[in-house]
Amino acid sequence: MTVARTLAAFLTQVSYADLPPQTIEHAAMLIASTVASAACGSGIDSAAMIRDLARERGGTPQASIWFDSGSQMKLPVADAAWVNAVMSDAAASDDSDLRNIVHAGTPLVATSLATAERTGASGQDVLAAIVLGYEAAGRIGEAVTPGFRAQGFHGCLIAIFAGAAATARLLGLDAAHMAQAIALSATSIGGLMAAANTSVAREYHAELAAMLGGQAALAAQRGFMAEEGILETEQGFFAVYGNADGANVTRDLGASWDIITDMAVKLVPGGHPHHALAEAAANAARAGRIVPDEVETITLSRPGVKTLAGPLHPANLIDMAHSPAYFLAAGVADHDFSWVHASESKITDPVIHQLIDKVRVGEPPTEQAEQYKQGATVTIRTTDGRTFSNIVLAPKGAGILGIDWADIDAKYRTLMPLAHMRDEQIEASLQIIHDFRHVTHVSALVDLLRV
Repeated sequence: MTVARTLAAFLTQVSYADLPPQTIEHAAMLIASTVASAACGSGIDSAAMIRDLARERGGTPQASIWFDSGSQMKLPVADAAWVNAVMSDAAASDDSDLRNIVHAGTPLVATSLATAERTGASGQDVLAAIVLGYEAAGRIGEAVTPGFRAQGFHGCLIAIFAGAAATARLLGLDAAHMAQAIALSATSIGGLMAAANTSVAREYHAELAAMLGGQAALAAQRGFMAEEGILETEQGFFAVYGNADGANVTRDLGASWDIITDMAVKLVPGGHPHHALAEAAANAARAGRIVPDEVETITLSRPGVKTLAGPLHPANLIDMAHSPAYFLAAGVADHDFSWVHASESKITDPVIHQLIDKVRVGEPPTEQAEQYKQGATVTIRTTDGRTFSNIVLAPKGAGILGIDWADIDAKYRTLMPLAHMRDEQIEASLQIIHDFRHVTHVSALVDLLRV
């Protein structure tokens, strides 16, 4: 069988009862994280533009736009997912797969909730679809990592598979039709990392992954057919994006779960590769009781890193999200890194910018190098010769470390007010997400996401 058909057979056969409890817990956490991130992004211009475009286009009322002030308007499934995904990605506050920095959760949750509104799916149906969608994207993505990034492609070309598989699952497609949803996704999307790093193309990529993934499943449901072997064929997905054969994609299905081993939820804003930098910098600064005026150098050591990437002195949210120097300097300056560091006052803080000029890149670590999962070692040297170092192998919120509901709840309660949600709505919706496996219809949550 083709890779798509073998994977599809697994994705359609696994039941909710077959899934380990931790996968279900992480899926619920991913819902909370994605909705909270969307609240944070709901007022950003890029999200407003797409929301206006979708309203103008209209269509069959099937699914809701989250935080749609004063409107009860519903849109077709793919369009609602389109709008909600751009909100979630716009604020650089969503999830990542730590192997390849693919924000699979944004299109996955956006498409799953939109499709569930249309189909009347239960909480268990949605949670299972999220787990399996994450698995599909993770396995396909691993086959082309790091090749696709080295060629300059963006992670949206992997994230699309998450939403497509989840939508196909919620539509009740059989293995043959699920395989077509996967194949259509493989030939539907591209995206360039350079554009995502310097503009709002990043969230545009996310909305396309959500919309096109959902459309692929809907088209497959109608019988639309692509080349089923497009993943592994000559000049197919694996060859073009990763120069790989994809042999491991269907190996040991069900033996482990990506949503446990590789998913990480952002507990602070910005690009996920930089979270461990800020965490290690803050830890070292606290340990040495460092004040900014004492700092001589801040040195980053990370496997494979020899120079600083991204803008050195960020001037806006886009710059900040992609500036490792900012994360390091802010962690040292404030002995912490939190949601406030995405604010204009912090992005323009002169103390942080003075420290940015003291950031250096050291030799990559040789010990425990294989254990760094977007982790980093940070060393602060003071003007009087003291040094303080800290190692963070994986950032907080990484599944491999264990994710605490207290951290997810804190993120939710911090970001949801940015969408003008009332306190009682916030608490009620959060409780429903905690108990999502008992929800009989997804409207129990979605109806609360109206301002």
